[in-house]
Amino acid sequence: MVFLIYILLGAAAGLLAGLFGVGGGMIIVPVLVFSFTAQGFDSAVLTHMAVGTSLATILFTSINAVREHHRRGAVRWGLFVWLTLGIVLGSALGALTAESIDGQLLQKIIGVFALCVALQLGLDLKPRAVRDVPGRPALSVAGVVIGWASAIIGIGGGSLTVPFLTWRGVSVQQAVATSSACGWPIAAAGALSYLWLGWGGERLPEWSLGYVYLPALLGIALTSVFFARTGARLAHRLSPRLLKRLFALLLVAVGLHFLL
Repeated sequence: MVFLIYILLGAAAGLLAGLFGVGGGMIIVPVLVFSFTAQGFDSAVLTHMAVGTSLATILFTSINAVREHHRRGAVRWGLFVWLTLGIVLGSALGALTAESIDGQLLQKIIGVFALCVALQLGLDLKPRAVRDVPGRPALSVAGVVIGWASAIIGIGGGSLTVPFLTWRGVSVQQAVATSSACGWPIAAAGALSYLWLGWGGERLPEWSLGYVYLPALLGIALTSVFFARTGARLAHRLSPRLLKRLFALLLVAVGLHFLL
C-alpha cells in the first residue's frame, strides 16, 4: 500500500515538473513526511529524509522534462552553465544548513515557503521584467541562492529560478525550460550532500542511504520519468492558469498543515 502511494506520488510530481518546471518537490516532501510518520520513522530524521529523498527523485524527474524542452529549443544552455556553477555550491551549503536544523523547525520553514509559492501562483504574481539578461557573475551568485534554498526545502528550484529569469527578461517558456535543466544539478549536489551527511546514522530505517530512502526513491522514479515528459508537452500546448490555482490551493493546505 505504501509503495502504491510512492508510485502515484511519482506520477503527480513528474506531471508538475514538466508543466511548471518545479521539480515536484513541493508535493513530494509533504507526502513523504506524512508517509514516514505513518511508518513510525524517528521524528528527528524523517523530515530530513523526506527532503533528501525528494532531491534524489528530481534526478529522474528532470531528465525527460529537459529532453522534451530541449527538443523544442526552449532551454537557454548559456544561462544554465553559469547558474549551475553557483547552484552546486549553494545546494551543498543548503544541505549542511538543513542538517543543523531541528526536524520540526524544518517543517515550519517548508510550510512558510509553500504558502509563499501558493500566493505567487494563486495571484499570478510576476516580477516586472527588465531588458537585460544578467552577466555571468550575477547568474552564478543567483545560482548559489537558488541552490541553497532549494536544498533546504527539497525542491528543484523552479519556484525561484523561473521568477528570477523572467524578471531578467527571459521568456516564460524559456525560463520554465531552463529551470527544468537547473533542477538536475540542484538535485545531484543536494542529494549527494544529504546522502553523505546522513551516512551511518543510527536513527535511520533500513533501506536508507544516508537521508535518502530507497523504496520511496524507486516508487517515485518509476512513474515520474514518464509523466514528466507528458507535463512538458502540455506546457507547450495548454494555458496552465487553472492548474496553477488548484496547485496553489494544495500548497495552502500543505503550508497550514506544517505550521499549525
